[in-house]
Amino acid sequence: MSLINIELDGYMGIVTLNNDEKRNSMSLELLKEMCDGFDFLRDQKVRVVVLRSNQGAKVWSAGLDISELPEPGKDPLPFNHPLERIMRKIEDFPAPVIAMIEGTVWGGGCDLAFTCDILIGSPKCSFAITPAKIGVPYNVVGLTHFLNIVEMNIAKEMFFTAKPITSDRAYNLGIINHLIPIEELEDFTMKMAKEIIFNSPLAISVIKEQLNLLGKARPMNPTTFEKINQLRSAAYNSDDFKEGKNSFMEKRTPVFRGN
Repeated sequence: MSLINIELDGYMGIVTLNNDEKRNSMSLELLKEMCDGFDFLRDQKVRVVVLRSNQGAKVWSAGLDISELPEPGKDPLPFNHPLERIMRKIEDFPAPVIAMIEGTVWGGGCDLAFTCDILIGSPKCSFAITPAKIGVPYNVVGLTHFLNIVEMNIAKEMFFTAKPITSDRAYNLGIINHLIPIEELEDFTMKMAKEIIFNSPLAISVIKEQLNLLGKARPMNPTTFEKINQLRSAAYNSDDFKEGKNSFMEKRTPVFRGN
């Protein structure tokens, strides 16, 4: 594997995002490697996984690779998209997944991080959700991840402004479990991972699945679900979606017209 590294340390698996040149943007290739890597770690029966970037990386993940987004008229994040698959693999993984976040997290990188069970950040970390900057619609899964972590008004602020949430504010809002000085981040994270290893893996696996099921227990009638999908379709069929992608690739400020 070239875009991620996989290590085994006893019952611990360590997944390192290794695409610093492109700010760990989640290309289809990187996401496929992650899916394969988590399948491998499941086979190894690890009891905890640490998901991290390379030490010193300024960006934990810049989100989806914008150049790979489809043209208007196609859903940019269908059920079988590799990002959706890796999030399901993390959520269904029978052991806790800890995100060790040293740098900034953008767009779909927030989805990836928020799917993890525990988030540990440094003062250099921040979180920005940026679909409004490029006219990309969001799906129900992504919105649910946010609402399982932050209150509705905070989610709206993050989506509407696309501005980063600082590490201090992320900690105060409960987005990250611990805010640790950068020089202590790795030791703190590995210590927690090793503490988890010594607890009952069966009990933890069961409790993780129970908590995930309870977290999804949001009543939604079929009409509401269809309305949400209709709204997404309007966004990814729009001229704004095309303008957002083109302006990003051309490194210019987008001019959105709301259609």
